[in-house]
Amino acid sequence: MNNPQRLPYLLIAPSVAFLALLFLWPLVETVLMAFITPQGAGTTEYLRKMAGDLNFGLALRNTLVLVAIVVPLQICIALGLAMMLQNVERGRMTHLYIWTIPLGISDLAAGIVWLAILTDRGYLNSVLNMLGVLDGPTTWLSIRTPIALFICVIVAEIWRATAIVLVILVACVQLIPKEYNEAAEVFGAGRWQRFFKVTLPLLKPSLQSALILRTVLAFEVFAVVYALAGRDLPVLVGEAYNWQAQYQNTHVASAYALFILFVSIASTVIYLWALRVRRETLS
Repeated sequence: MNNPQRLPYLLIAPSVAFLALLFLWPLVETVLMAFITPQGAGTTEYLRKMAGDLNFGLALRNTLVLVAIVVPLQICIALGLAMMLQNVERGRMTHLYIWTIPLGISDLAAGIVWLAILTDRGYLNSVLNMLGVLDGPTTWLSIRTPIALFICVIVAEIWRATAIVLVILVACVQLIPKEYNEAAEVFGAGRWQRFFKVTLPLLKPSLQSALILRTVLAFEVFAVVYALAGRDLPVLVGEAYNWQAQYQNTHVASAYALFILFVSIASTVIYLWALRVRRETLS
């Protein structure tokens, strides 16, 4: 090759073309549909229609509450499981494979599985009736029991998506040199001191990546909610789907999509600032 400096650009060119085709092009189309009328005139009508939608405020609140509850719980659970794996001497990979089974299940399939568990005559009610805890079928997934419905969605989403966080944290934990913890132990640091003073700071880059990934995906939660609650629990992506599928209004659906993108980018910027890793400088 005449110019070796071009080699890196040539190597990433297929990926750039792939992203441009499958991300940038649809993004531009979405922006155009959200701000331009079919006649070609610029407008903010579709944004105003989205903001004035009866379910917009409720969907935004439900989505934010889901993100605020699900993401921290997933991080804590995945972090605990990752630490547990470090103390498993035999069968470590078997445990990891079992815990990451939900990664191979689609969102909708996971929602249907939990629907079979939580319906009036599902597995949960059957077990509780057999144990004598309940006298008859109990409704968990109903608009008349909004707290129970919300909790069911949270449990299903935690079960479905914690595995991806676990994989990220396990990969990083295994890269931490054992000498750091051994040195801290020699100097008298206890188990919790070693965790908070040694392990957790070294996990900060992975925690940043896991938080960004899970938060962005949590803002896009739809299939599990739709399978368990239908329209009884509005979320942002669900409303975008309804405007597209039910009302046949691609413009307002595009406005919803751009709003979700904006919120996701804003949360990413916050994480990048709050969990930034300061570079050590040599004097």
